[in-house]
Amino acid sequence: MSEQSTPVTQDHFRYLAERTRQEDAFLRSLKASARAGGIPPIWVAPEQGSFLQLLLAAARAREVVEVGTLAGYSAIWMARGLPPGGRVRTIEVSIQYADFAERWIAKSDVADRIRVYRGKGADILAGFHSESADAVFIDADKEGYAVYLREALRVVRKGGLILADNAFGFGHLFEESDPGAAGMRAFNDVMAKESGLHSIIVPLGDGLWVGLKT
Repeated sequence: MSEQSTPVTQDHFRYLAERTRQEDAFLRSLKASARAGGIPPIWVAPEQGSFLQLLLAAARAREVVEVGTLAGYSAIWMARGLPPGGRVRTIEVSIQYADFAERWIAKSDVADRIRVYRGKGADILAGFHSESADAVFIDADKEGYAVYLREALRVVRKGGLILADNAFGFGHLFEESDPGAAGMRAFNDVMAKESGLHSIIVPLGDGLWVGLKT
């Protein structure tokens, strides 16, 4: 045993990814079609998708809210971790992305568990009832994260999960001149200091916040 942590390298990430449940042929086809359709390839890594699914299943979550649908990739991962009757409410501001996601969700094995909401994340979240979700996953425009967090704290029940992607700022977290990284550092500080959450950054993909609403 040791009090010192092992520095995580790219070799460790590769080793971890190779030993994590991978995406299936359907999800690979979804990503290929999204790229061909001009959708940015900024979805979660497969190991993140697997981890999200595992978290939700372990928490026995039934109601999940996602801010940032993009191609529907992470929504499908998460919906597969829910029991029959479970639901992912996913929000997308881009009509193009929402339409693409709906087409692929309709062809998936969890079509009955996902509903796409079109509009701005803050506006749609404001219409959801308080404590109506077991988990909220934030993966949208980074400048909106602080607003989404405030709404997530209202929408998630006590004991529920608040999750947020890109804690490592797309690999630029420690670059002082990068405005996006500065915004992500500020959000990370908010998450770390939020008294209503017990949170930690899990070093998967681009860094995933996992917070328990206390």
